[in-house]
Amino acid sequence: MKHAEIYTARFCPYSTEAKAILRALNLPVKEIDISGNWEARDEMISRANGQTKLPQIFIDANHIGSIDELRELKKTLAPH
Repeated sequence: MKHAEIYTARFCPYSTEAKAILRALNLPVKEIDISGNWEARDEMISRANGQTKLPQIFIDANHIGSIDELRELKKTLAPH
């Protein structure tokens, strides 16, 4: 079964939206809150090829990107 990892920050509306989309896609979600956690932030930037925009989303360790890319992915996965 596929799973998702998402780097988030407290009070980030895009992080909240991304988690809701991932759950709607029935993906188990592991949330990594980088608020005040510099190690986790550095890990996110490294895994996301230098991207710092939140959230950063991975599905089965494949980098999806941020909320914009997740919205596009959702469109392709939605039933027609």
